Amino acid sequence: MRLVPLKSVRNSRGTVSDVISKIVLLFLAFMAVLAMFGKLRVPGAKRLANAKCRKCGRYRIGKGPCPCSGKGS
Repeated sequence: MRLVPLKSVRNSRGTVSDVISKIVLLFLAFMAVLAMFGKLRVPGAKRLANAKCRKCGRYRIGKGPCPCSGKGS
């Protein structure tokens, strides 16, 4: 009786590294896309910049004056 070599066993050595490299490349591509979207203008950034006190630079919470002097904004 002859043993027939399995083709899947012979090809599986190369495919494991191929799968890992594809996963790594897809991850890097996904991270690049996220970085591109991160470079876009953040909505509400202007409003956050206006919420800082001009005198001390702290963020003001609410509509009241800054506690540093009351006249900072």
